[in-house]
Amino acid sequence: MTTGLRPLQARDPGEAHRAATQLELFFDLVIVVAIASVTETLHHGISEGHGPEMLVNFIAMFVAIWWVWMNFTWFASAFDNGDALFILLVMVVMSGAAVFAGGVSSITESMNFSFALLGWIIMRAGMVALWLRAAWSNPGYRRTALRYAAGVAFAQALWTIFYFLVPPSHVAFYAVFAGIFVVELLVPVLAERARVTPWHRHHMIERYGLLNIIVLGEIVVSIALMFGKLYEGHFDASLVAVAVSGLVIVFALWWLYFLESEQHPETSDLGRAIAWGYGHVIVFGAGALVAAGLGAEMDVVTHHSEIDATAASRWASLPVALYLFGLWFIRDRFRDGLLRQHVLLVVAGLIVVMALLALPVWMTAMVLVATAVARTIGAGRAAAAAPRMAG
Repeated sequence: MTTGLRPLQARDPGEAHRAATQLELFFDLVIVVAIASVTETLHHGISEGHGPEMLVNFIAMFVAIWWVWMNFTWFASAFDNGDALFILLVMVVMSGAAVFAGGVSSITESMNFSFALLGWIIMRAGMVALWLRAAWSNPGYRRTALRYAAGVAFAQALWTIFYFLVPPSHVAFYAVFAGIFVVELLVPVLAERARVTPWHRHHMIERYGLLNIIVLGEIVVSIALMFGKLYEGHFDASLVAVAVSGLVIVFALWWLYFLESEQHPETSDLGRAIAWGYGHVIVFGAGALVAAGLGAEMDVVTHHSEIDATAASRWASLPVALYLFGLWFIRDRFRDGLLRQHVLLVVAGLIVVMALLALPVWMTAMVLVATAVARTIGAGRAAAAAPRMAG
């Protein structure tokens, strides 16, 4: 931390040894709370038989949480100077995020933003201030930074108007919600046309990997709760099977994501970066869905659910397929070779079929193990061939 004030100048995208800062990791703690809350709410909604209805609200809330993280993460990669004012403004953003996170559970259930709107406004005020400071310190990026500041402020005005004019019961509520979020997503696209802000490839790879670990951690929480039932005297072979299957699944998902993490992404091209950065929401959301689905499986086995085992198994397995599809979309479709390029997409389709056939979750786990082995062999062969091709 630098106690004095320094210009918030753009950072060098080729900077050596760029790593996540303590402030970024601190910021992630707020995101952990929000993700845990929205995941738990969906888990209970599934077990109570309201899964399909709750899923729509989950998607809306998860995307909102991810967008908060995205806004800060990309800004920090470009302009973080670590001085006192930067830290204080980030803490303003974190304060708003904490207020918002506190209401995530109730919002997911009712889509009533009564209290959380204040948190959202605080967050956006902090981000606007950061972008204005970047505009002041960087004449070369001034147009880009001002576009970001104006875009964030405009989107926030739309959210405020939306809250007062469109109640959750209104027939157009979700359509308007989605429309405003399209505006949010377009802000970076339009702002970067003025001049692309610098971003550190290895830093962003680390930041996205850390958020993926947070999401996979939600799966581990669900698994730990299953093992916890054993200590409460609820020993059941089916529960053990689901818990062990969950462990295999989360280990395999981690393996498949981080197997070639340095190729996330392999280029700094803006178009690829946007597809990679935005496409990760599929991976992150799918991971949270796996956690909720496994929680629902636990409730079925322990007889605390309104749904049957078939439905619970689908809730656990289909998100696994979505996770693989997301990983294919952001990384593997750009790889060389049929195995490296298409195996995850094929396996995702296979798991969808298995889920529709109501096959148990342990079979999904076994398919993931086979996929991880095949993907590892393919990566090893590619690495071995690279020196020969270079020679």
